[in-house]
Amino acid sequence: MSENNPFLIVGLGNPGPDYHHNRHNVGFMAIDALACAIDISIARVERNALVGKGLLDDQRVILAKPQTFMNKSGQAVASLARFYKIPVDQILVVYDDLDLPFGSLRLRPGGGTGGHKGMDSIMNRLGTREFPRLRVGIGRPPGRMDPADFVLHDFDPPQQELLPQVLDRAVQAMRTFVLEGIEPAMTMFNERPNKDADPGEDQD
Repeated sequence: MSENNPFLIVGLGNPGPDYHHNRHNVGFMAIDALACAIDISIARVERNALVGKGLLDDQRVILAKPQTFMNKSGQAVASLARFYKIPVDQILVVYDDLDLPFGSLRLRPGGGTGGHKGMDSIMNRLGTREFPRLRVGIGRPPGRMDPADFVLHDFDPPQQELLPQVLDRAVQAMRTFVLEGIEPAMTMFNERPNKDADPGEDQD
């Protein structure tokens, strides 16, 4: 990692009030929670994203929420990374994951898309799959509900009550990543997977 370059922390979601509380927007929610915790305003429009800049302790960080809709998230991420000359190991992408139970966190230094359109766009634009990511579990849809519909619904009321605790833990995970690195963050915040329920994670 380079001490001269800022960290780019990107939350994925869809722009606009209609999507604000959707499960698919938990990446945006996590970025907003971090911005609040370290007193950064995310208000500037820059390179297809809402952006905020500041310090996490003594480390420069850029917080971003792409405004291109989920399946084109890579446009903003790649453009910001190029402009600010940010190494891929100093980019952290935060997004929702259907295959993790609600509230679970999983950090990885790289991996596949898991079928996530936003991650697919980012990998295509960056030209690599080897960049850190923080997955926030939203759980599987009930019954035969289409996952594409499920992610565009708001969290259930019981989940909404627990969401602040989940986001606070995500903030701590992001903070640990920036200040200590991906390995310590993984050790502290990854829950051990059930090998029967979570085979071949992070595979395409």
